[in-house]
Amino acid sequence: MLSKALLEDVLTQALTTGGDFSEVFVEDRFTNLMRLQSSKLEGSLSGRDFGVGIRVFKGLNSVYAYTNDATKEGLLEAANAAAQAIQGATSENTIVLPYEKQLINSVHPIELMPNSVEKMRKLQVLRNADDIVRNYHSSISQAIIALVEEEQNVLIANSEGTYVEDKRVRSRLAINAIAANEHDMQDGFYGPGRHQGFEYIENLDLNHYAKEAARMAVTMLNAEPAPSGKFPVIIDNEFGGVIFHEACGHGLEAASVAKNNSVFANKIGEKVASDLVTYIDDGTITNEWGSINIDDEGEKARKNVLIENGILKGYLIDKFNARRMNSESTGSGRRESYKFAPTSRMTNTYIAPGTSTPEEIISNTEHGIYAKYLGGGQVNPVTGDYNFAVLEAYLVKNGKIDKPLRGATLIGNGAKTIQKVDMVGNNLGHGAGMCGASSGSIPVNVGQPMVRISEITVGGTGANN
Repeated sequence: MLSKALLEDVLTQALTTGGDFSEVFVEDRFTNLMRLQSSKLEGSLSGRDFGVGIRVFKGLNSVYAYTNDATKEGLLEAANAAAQAIQGATSENTIVLPYEKQLINSVHPIELMPNSVEKMRKLQVLRNADDIVRNYHSSISQAIIALVEEEQNVLIANSEGTYVEDKRVRSRLAINAIAANEHDMQDGFYGPGRHQGFEYIENLDLNHYAKEAARMAVTMLNAEPAPSGKFPVIIDNEFGGVIFHEACGHGLEAASVAKNNSVFANKIGEKVASDLVTYIDDGTITNEWGSINIDDEGEKARKNVLIENGILKGYLIDKFNARRMNSESTGSGRRESYKFAPTSRMTNTYIAPGTSTPEEIISNTEHGIYAKYLGGGQVNPVTGDYNFAVLEAYLVKNGKIDKPLRGATLIGNGAKTIQKVDMVGNNLGHGAGMCGASSGSIPVNVGQPMVRISEITVGGTGANN
């Protein structure tokens, strides 16, 4: 993507004012988006974005610059701008360590590159999903199906000798079903995705995903308003893990921990969760949506056990925050694109499976709320306080799933909630999503088996009976 000689020149230029670390991140990204609405192709867009990011450290100071100009002059100008922003004496003897390109053995096999597949073949998948949604029930009034594909080629080089290239290919199908009657309208959503090519989309079980989106919309159309109060809450697997991703996972990222802006700061070795909770971030799971070969700083992906049997074991750490914490990178430096400096971020984060079956968890709950699918929410990253909408919920009564409920909101504190987990299922599942933070929006998996929390405040407008 850039010659070794040019990379060396840029890295050296970035250190001319006394910086002690420099880095170049080169990105060449191809994207495809197809959207079917009202059974018609509403959009089909393809694009390419290329750019270079240059970063300089001096002690605990960091400067980031980026450019679309990949000429030698343009790159040296950007490197010089970053260097000038770092305060320090000029160094005449700066040495960039010698480096050779590292070979990456991808654990994420790709069979069909997105750009190698004709658009009519892709459109057929969207039409098939549209048909399944529309034929599910007479109350389905609309279906919106979107295909998102991305090929990201990166090159990362730094003054410590890193020199590596990587290719990331991701595919995701977003299925939105809308049900309506004369009084109301409700929607259902399912968005499966993988670090994989079009073979994943073509082999998807559309009957499962499209029918689930449609079923959710139809069920919630006829649901009663959720009650309010404090209840035991059962959260199902897959995307149910978003509550711990937001309310706990972000608090375990070094971006918060290094500044003591986290309830988990300075608690390594302490009990922070239920004995039943082992919380893991693993970027190495083959072909998962949030998986990586290397992070955006060139560090190899790894499995990081953050909490083990309730004991805090570690954090997610990027290169810069490793300096603040006098620690080492955990392969967790991620960014949306060359326009963002990387920071500590999650990949595939999940609660490890336990020994209870879903049937046991439900039958052992005399009265509570079953949250089958969670939606979006808000979290205070410093305190861990959260509120999350429940897309599909049910009353649990006498150990059985009872009537459907809508309009439920889960309100609590992540650090306290993770201590109140009193049953963990054996049905681990992962759900694909996008996570936004200071280094942009990145693909992540959230996951868990079914879990029960002994008590969460539920917001709703229905009668409490």
